[in-house]
Amino acid sequence: MSREQLVAMARRNMEYADAGTVEQEPDVYKVAAANYYDPERFEAEKRQIFRRMPLVLAPSAELPQPGDYKAMEAVGMPVLLTRGQDGTVRAFINSCSHRGTAVVVDGTGNRRKFVCPYHGWTFTQRGELVGIAAEDDFGAIDKAEYGLTPLPVQERAGLIWCILDPDSDLSFDAFLGGYDDMLAHFGLENWHLYSKRTIRGPNWKIAYDGYMDLYHLPVLHKNTIGASASNQALYYPWGPHQRVISPNRQQDMEDIPVEDWPSEVLMVGVWTIFPHISIASFRGGGRSIMLSQLFPGETVDESFTTQYYIMEEAPDAEQAKEAEAMFDLLEKVVEDEDYATGFLQQRALKSGGREFVLFGRNEGGGQRFHAWLDRLLETDDKDLNRLFSGVNE
Repeated sequence: MSREQLVAMARRNMEYADAGTVEQEPDVYKVAAANYYDPERFEAEKRQIFRRMPLVLAPSAELPQPGDYKAMEAVGMPVLLTRGQDGTVRAFINSCSHRGTAVVVDGTGNRRKFVCPYHGWTFTQRGELVGIAAEDDFGAIDKAEYGLTPLPVQERAGLIWCILDPDSDLSFDAFLGGYDDMLAHFGLENWHLYSKRTIRGPNWKIAYDGYMDLYHLPVLHKNTIGASASNQALYYPWGPHQRVISPNRQQDMEDIPVEDWPSEVLMVGVWTIFPHISIASFRGGGRSIMLSQLFPGETVDESFTTQYYIMEEAPDAEQAKEAEAMFDLLEKVVEDEDYATGFLQQRALKSGGREFVLFGRNEGGGQRFHAWLDRLLETDDKDLNRLFSGVNE
């Protein structure tokens, strides 16, 4: 069914390209300017959005082998991801059950066991406590009750999704609404992580708005990637997640049988995963994507984006050279153009001179994103599954 949807979208894109038009929203949409700088709103977003929604904490390519791990901080929560010897990914709060310090320093590696650097307590890849230093001196406790605290985690479509609330009962199926089936056509579970970089940006919503906005491409990026880009966009939503693509004839495959239409063409565009992921596909140095993972910073004025450059195949020397050039360009475009402009926007909005910002009828992605933010800020935990299930029925 998901491939049929991709084919239908490809045909629709061709029709709009021929017509020279796009679908438009019913009206221009207003978002309060204070939403981008109000500290109370910012704390509510971290609590109600980032601490409750499944977040993509890593591509599968970052933990490809049994024993691989990743320790990181996500919106203030220390997280440890591990791939067990059984191949299963698990997630835990990276906090020792003895005194609470981080069991693993942030970063990646490969280990069969994790030894806390403070007092030497030892945990397995499954988070089980199996060793207490000087156990006879410490005193008797039931080790089975003092493992690392697990977090809800699932690996789907070559991505590792985790909820930062250990008590959450939010359904991954309801949240994704079949979107993971669409993303599975990339085949990311077998791809190669070439490189990753982290850059600082403005308020996370200012940064994320740009990933759903093609309107700015031929203006802001006229000297880099936008010289011949269209400023028109079509939006395909799955609940809060969206695919963004320009109507174009690159998908004109009318002389090829539908069953032979290649996935790499059917998957072009930008795929956003609410609330913080963008996946854009490229062909520099071989088929590749840039996955942008966006998190709020410690203050309302900043965010941090980790860019993952992931390739279908491990590159040879020539492909690596092309990939490096493409990754350098994409980093420059985001940091020196998108985010530099975003910081200017942030400063201007904080001055208080504007009551609201506008999203045009042609900017349906931003309209839908901000509407979902407002909706989720007002939704209680007990109503989340019903909300997402109702949207995707």
